[in-house]
Amino acid sequence: MIILLLSLFFILVLLRVPIAVSLALSTIVVLFQSDFNMDMVPQRIFTALDSFPMMAIPGFVLAGVLLARGGISKYLIEALRAWVGHLPGGLSVVTILACMIFAAISGSSPATAAAIGSIMIPAMVSAGYDKKYSMGLVAAAGTLGILIPPSIPLIIYGITAEESIGELFMAGVIPGLLLGGVLIASAIFYAKRNGYGKGEKASWEERGKSSLKAIWGAFLPVLILGSIYSGVVTPTESAVIAVFYGIIVSAFIYRELHWKDVRPIIVESINITAMIFLIIGAASLFGLYLTNAQIPQEIGAWIAESDINKWVFLIIVNILFFIMGMFLEAVSIILITLPILLPMLVHFDINLIHFAIIMTINMELGMITPPVGLNLFVVSGIAKEKLGAVVMGIIPFIVLMILVLVIVILIPQLSLWLPEQMALK
Repeated sequence: MIILLLSLFFILVLLRVPIAVSLALSTIVVLFQSDFNMDMVPQRIFTALDSFPMMAIPGFVLAGVLLARGGISKYLIEALRAWVGHLPGGLSVVTILACMIFAAISGSSPATAAAIGSIMIPAMVSAGYDKKYSMGLVAAAGTLGILIPPSIPLIIYGITAEESIGELFMAGVIPGLLLGGVLIASAIFYAKRNGYGKGEKASWEERGKSSLKAIWGAFLPVLILGSIYSGVVTPTESAVIAVFYGIIVSAFIYRELHWKDVRPIIVESINITAMIFLIIGAASLFGLYLTNAQIPQEIGAWIAESDINKWVFLIIVNILFFIMGMFLEAVSIILITLPILLPMLVHFDINLIHFAIIMTINMELGMITPPVGLNLFVVSGIAKEKLGAVVMGIIPFIVLMILVLVIVILIPQLSLWLPEQMALK
């Protein structure tokens, strides 16, 4: 039955049927073949979506769309450009820093790549940067959207694995900063080697004005993470705070959000949220089949009887994630694989919070690996270039991200130190 399910799923995906529909249809066919009570299907989908933590997803999606359209990303970029734009590789560094800040607001990699790339790719190309490199940098830096908190995949992981979403958010901070730092170091090295990037140096007056203008947007990540870390609000409540703060700043301080913008913002947010929720509902059916067939228990028993150790297991899992990332998006991979992997993680005594960050970095790689990497399509659309050109530009960044993944695997405290401090409070 599992072979039939996977065969149907991949056939439908290859026929370009949406992933959520492919997963739901293939699972329903298999459940029907096994004389399963089909009344459980709608009940299971509703139960999967009927969750308070799940409400954080539309909140952060709406916040990200608001900030992209309300001027906050534009003013953040202007301020960063005033401070570091004159340094070697200054525009590259501005791009990465802007992605890191926007990632701490939106929770979405494609949203981060779209918001920053639409401004920075033309700016970098006009400053003499190679266009393939510029596109690759934006696609890679945009992946920080799901590692630096808040993060939609980490919310899904927390709900599925029944782990604290607040602790998962904190676990992503140091690895996110590490990845951002590695990208910045590579950008400076690349710029010096190729003679890129020394723009005009801004005056102190210009720096002061741009910083004052951008401070409202720069404060939002502090508000989100500070309120969660201090225990004042839950991640779901912080998403609502982010939305209201974004509306106030965009409409009344920057005055770039108007009534005519409300409908497109709501429609875009609904489309993104509906896509995620549809995948969650479909994946819950897949989980129902796995539970009914007792597949996690059988795999757990097989692992317990086998001779493989923790490190061989992690190598196999990371290769599996890399391959799946070429064809599926992050939410689908988490919901399909995590219920199966949980018994193995317990058997090998792998910390679930540490594994969440390992999994998320793999999901970042999936965002930039062809043929279905979402960030590749976003950047290709922004730059009006063929997908192949973006892929050529992204290859060096894939190598850098794999290096960071290895470091995070080998040094668990990079992921665990902040959650441990949070637990002590």
